[in-house]
Amino acid sequence: MSRLGKGKGMSNKPRLFSAHPHNTPCTRIHQIGALILITATFFFTRLFDQSFPPSLCNLNHDRPSPNVNLHVAKSNGGGSLSWPERGYGSQLSLKIYVYDENEIDGLKQLLYGRDGTVSADACLKGQWGSQVKIHRLLLESRFRARNKEEADLFFVPAYVKCVRMLGGLNDKEINKTYVKVLSQMPYFRRSGGRDHIFVFPSGAGAHLFRSWAAYINRSIILTPEGDRTDKKNTSAFNTWKDIIIPGNVDDGMTRTEATIFQPLPLSKRKYLANYLGRAQKKVGRLKLIELAKQYRDKLECPELQFSGPNKLGRVEYFQHLGNAKFCLAPRGESSWTLRFYESFFVECVPVILSDKIELPFQNVIDYAQISIKWPSTLIGPELLEYLASIPDEVIEQMIARGREIRCLWVYAPDSEPCSAMQAVMWELQRKVRQFHQSAETFWLHNGSIVNRNLVEFTNWKPPMPLP
Repeated sequence: MSRLGKGKGMSNKPRLFSAHPHNTPCTRIHQIGALILITATFFFTRLFDQSFPPSLCNLNHDRPSPNVNLHVAKSNGGGSLSWPERGYGSQLSLKIYVYDENEIDGLKQLLYGRDGTVSADACLKGQWGSQVKIHRLLLESRFRARNKEEADLFFVPAYVKCVRMLGGLNDKEINKTYVKVLSQMPYFRRSGGRDHIFVFPSGAGAHLFRSWAAYINRSIILTPEGDRTDKKNTSAFNTWKDIIIPGNVDDGMTRTEATIFQPLPLSKRKYLANYLGRAQKKVGRLKLIELAKQYRDKLECPELQFSGPNKLGRVEYFQHLGNAKFCLAPRGESSWTLRFYESFFVECVPVILSDKIELPFQNVIDYAQISIKWPSTLIGPELLEYLASIPDEVIEQMIARGREIRCLWVYAPDSEPCSAMQAVMWELQRKVRQFHQSAETFWLHNGSIVNRNLVEFTNWKPPMPLP
C-alpha cells in the first residue's frame, strides 16, 4: 500500500475537481471528508490484513510478519498464562472433593497393592508419576472441598499403573477392585460418574481398568494418551469430556534452581536431530534407526540399555537429548511420547512423528509456533533435508517460544502463576455441571433426588448397583 504524503511540486492552493461537466470548488469540508475517507480505508485495510493468517500451503520457513500475533499462549500481562473467558469463566472457582483412602473399602489396594507394600514415593518416579503428583497437589489445593455436599467434582485417587508394574495387583484384581470401590460411592451413582475424575497416566490409558467402558465411560479421565486403537480397537479418550495432561518430566529438569543439564548453544550441538528410545518393533522407530545408519553425522539413534554396565543414566540421557537441534518423537506402543515434553527442557525443537497424537491445553497453546509435526509416512532423507534447511535463527525463535510455555508441563501447585495443575483446573472448570443425573437417578416435584425405588439420595446405602 502506498503512503500518502506531499509531493515536491504540490501547491497549497485548493485543487479543482472535474467529475461533472461543471466545476465545483473543493472546500475545506471536502478536504476533511477526503482525509477521513483515506484514513478509514487505510485502517480497515490493515485490520483485514491482520485478520487473516498467512497461507499454509507451502513449506516456507519464514515466520509470519510482525503484524501477526506471535504469542504462543495467551498472557494476562502479569507473567501468567490466561484462559479464554468463553466457556471457562473469568476466574477459577471450582471445588473438588478428594476421596480419602480410608473411607472406601478397596481404595488402598488401588493405591498400594493387595498387601500395601507399594509405596507412593516409588510410584512418584518415571513417566507415570503424574498419578501421584496430581493426588498430592489436590490434597493441598485451595480448590479442595472438605465435604461432598459443597463439591463440584470428585477425585478418585489410584496408582494402578505403578501398582501393576510393581506386582501389587494384576489386571483381574484391578478390575474387580475398581468395581468394588465404585459401588460404594453414592455421588458416583447420582451422576453416573459424570462428575468423577480418574487419572490414567500411561499409554494404556483407561484400559488399565478393563471394564472402563461399562462403568466410567461418562467420567472425566485425565491422561496423556488420546489414542489406543492399535491394540484395543477402541479409544478410551473422548475429546469432549476427557483432558489430555502432560507426561511426567524428571524433576531434575523442571525445578526452578539449577537443573541436572544446561542446554547447549546451537553451534555446539553435534547432531541435526536425534531419537532416543527403543525400537519396540514399531515401523517409525525402525525407520529412524535405519536412517541414522545412513546419516551418522546428522541423526543420532543410540541403542538404549536400561540395565547392565552400558545403562544410560538420567544425566547422560538428557546430555544426548540436548546434543541436537531437533528431537524426534515417533509413536511407540501408543501415540504419545514423553520425549515431546522433555525436549522443551533440553531446548531442542520437538518433531512429532505420531499422526494420532493428542496434545494438552490446545485452547491456549499454538503448537505450530513451538514444534513441528511431520507425517510418519515420510520418515526418510526428505525429513533430514527439511530440518537442515531451517535457519538457526528460526530454531532459536521456536525454542524461545517453547521456553515461555514449558511451565505448563510442570506439576507444581495450582497457586503457581503457570503450572500443569493450574491448567488442569481451568480445563476441569469447563466440566462442572449445575445439575446431576444418570439413567438410575430421578427427581420429584419438591426437588428431591431419588433412585428407582424412590429412596431419597441421602438414604442411599452401599453397595449400590452401578449405572
